[in-house]
Order: sequence, then structure tokens, then C-alpha cells
Amino acid sequence: MKHLSILSIALMISMNLNAQQPLTAEQSDPKVMGWMQGFPPAKDRTVSLFDGTFFEFPALRYSVCHMREFFPTKVVKSADNDRYQFDEALDSSISKIEFMPLGEKKAMTFEESLAKNYTDGILILHKGKVVYERYFGELTADGTHAVMSVSKTFTGTLGAMLLAEGILDEHKLVKEYVPELANSAFGDATVRQVLDMTTSLDYSEDYADPKADVWIFSAAGNPTPLPKDYTGPTNYYEYLETVKKAGEHGKAFGYKTINTDAMGWIISKVTGKSIPNLLSERIWRPIGANFDGYYQIDRAGIAFAGGGFNANLRDLGMFGEMIRKDGYFNGKQVLPKAAIADIRKGGNQADFAKAGYSNLKNWSYRNMWWMSHNANGAFSARGVHGQTIYIDPKAEMVFIRLASHHTASNTANDPYSLPAYQAVADYLMKK
Repeated sequence: MKHLSILSIALMISMNLNAQQPLTAEQSDPKVMGWMQGFPPAKDRTVSLFDGTFFEFPALRYSVCHMREFFPTKVVKSADNDRYQFDEALDSSISKIEFMPLGEKKAMTFEESLAKNYTDGILILHKGKVVYERYFGELTADGTHAVMSVSKTFTGTLGAMLLAEGILDEHKLVKEYVPELANSAFGDATVRQVLDMTTSLDYSEDYADPKADVWIFSAAGNPTPLPKDYTGPTNYYEYLETVKKAGEHGKAFGYKTINTDAMGWIISKVTGKSIPNLLSERIWRPIGANFDGYYQIDRAGIAFAGGGFNANLRDLGMFGEMIRKDGYFNGKQVLPKAAIADIRKGGNQADFAKAGYSNLKNWSYRNMWWMSHNANGAFSARGVHGQTIYIDPKAEMVFIRLASHHTASNTANDPYSLPAYQAVADYLMKK
């Protein structure tokens, strides 16, 4: 088996699923499948990191709620006291809201869309109250779930915070903060270019190519023992030092995970703290998170800033509501208002358009948030297999979904997600 990480396995597996009709959400429910049940579990129901089965669909529907059973992790400590509790105003009518999926001619209900997107957990807040909450499969109210690339948004938000506080300067070059990256592609990129992913990197995430750079990055971050003949980088940071430029920075948006891990290194350098510790200190504990989160780490103890965070559904709702309220939550100003304002500015739409996202026309990317620039000013955090934090300021709505879709790319669920967000927002604005 190649030396793989969760990042590489997730997208590689999705490429092989189009050749066969995947099981439905109901058929692939982890409890129905019986993964890891019994003492010991049956061999054909055992999933493992070492052979890659832990991230093969449908087993991934179990794994996303149990990542720390497969990887070494570092805790993001929750609040010791003053834990926040949402008020509730549950509205069952949301299940019946209808919308038209993108590119289709038959409407579906919001309830139907949950199974279509292989939803594990859904939380909708309106004006700070829980109006809708459901759990499926392996996820429970007190459980945690892998948020995949939503992790990037947490890193980007910490970066925006440090900019607002004057600890980071967006115009400074990366090498001024991380001298180890001076000779890499990141060395002459600005902090802003890294945060907005407008760096030009000679780096391929083409999972169909066995020689793509992502395999080397994945091998560097894999915590399992290295083969005796392995000579490559042995942790995420070592890999970042090897990345070369592909052109001029600042000309186009290019969504590449290694930008986030470079940003994580910058943040740790200027604060003297790991991403898990800083997130706990500055966000997770102040918002009153009820449950510890955690990051997957490599063999050097470096957190996978680009995709390794795991968290509780309601705690993610607290984070989203704090962002919606301009950084104020749980009786305190958690993040500077200036940081939230900078996020909401959005990025360069012309730069973003060059990336060719057909379902995200007129969007942009800033501080590792996806900005819709729609009439409601909505913006979101997005992760493979259907993870999202969607914030609609005009509708006063925060929408959290955790999922385990059989296809990694969000192009598979966006047609049933983007119009659903808008339909729920339209409904809530009438209340």
C-alpha cells in the first residue's frame, strides 16, 4: 500500500466510485453495515488505517465519527466552565421546504436532500436558536465528526485574527516569518497570498497520477512507520520546504491544501503555539464549546491544518454563530470585529473565476472562507464529502452539515445543497 494520508485516500477513493452504483444513505448506514461490531468484529466488517479500508465507501461513514481510533491526535480542549447552551425553537416544517436542485427539473424536499447528501448531522440556527437538528448513522449529539477542509477555515480565521491584532502583517513575505521556507515556493509569497490561495505552486493534486505531488505530501504526513527504503520528507513541514514555484504569485486562485499547512506553520511561528492549542485558547474555550475537538497529527506531532480537525456538531454551530455575530458570543468579544469584517470583504472574484468552479459563479475566497457574494452576503466553510458551515447574515441563519457522501468533491452534492441553503434562508426570513 502507498503511504497515504486521509487527504489522499478520500479523493482517490471517490474517483473509483463512478464505475459502480454506490449504496444509498439508508443502505450504507454504519449501523446497518455493522462496522466494527462484536468482540472481535468480523473480518469483513473490520476497518483499518493500515490497509486503507477505513476510508473506502461505505466504511468511511463509520470512520468519519471515529478518526482518533485510526490516527494519533492532539486535543482542542473545550471549556472547563461557562459552557454554552443554545435555546431551541424547533420547526418541523423545515423538512417540508421544497427547492429545485441545480440542473434538474423535479423539486425535492429538504428532508429528501439529507439522504441524497449522505448527511450524518444537520444543525440550523436562526437568530441564535436551534430550529432544526437531526442525527443519522454513527453520529450522536455528544459525538465528533471529521470536518475535512472546513479545517482550513479555522486556520484562516486564526490568521485573520492575528492580522487584526497586528501580530501578522499581510504584506510581509512568508520567509520573514518562517525562514525555513525561504527557498521554497512560499518564500516570496505574501501572507495575504497564502491566506487567499493566490500562490503559484508547482504542486499537483491529480489523484489519477501516481507521480502527483500530493502522494509525496501524503507520505510525509502519514503517521505509520516508514518503509526502510523511504527517503522523502518525514513530516508536513519538511514537505513544504520542497515545494517549487509554477509562476507569479497573486494572479489566480488555486485551491491547494498545502497553502493552509504553510499558514499553520506561520501562525505557530509567531504565536509559539500549535494550531490545536491556539484554537482552544482563542476560540474553542471562549465560545463555551461543550466537547473537546481534536486534530490528526503526523509523526512529528504537527497538526494537519488543512484537513485534520474533528468536532461536535453543536460546537461548530457556536463557532458559526460567533462569526455571524461579528466575533461576539457567549457574553464576550471572542474575535476582533475587524477580523470578521475582513473575512466578509471577500476576495478577488476575477482571480477566483480562473479556477473554473461551474457551480460557484461570482464567488471568491478570502481568509480561507468561500464567499458567495449573493444578495444575502452568504459565506461558508466547505469540506470534502459534504462538510459545511454556511452563514447567511441577511437571513440570520447558520447552517451546519456533517456528512459522508460517497464522492469527495463538493460538485457531487452542491446541486442539492446550494439551492437548499437558499430555500431554508428564504423560509426563515419570512418568520
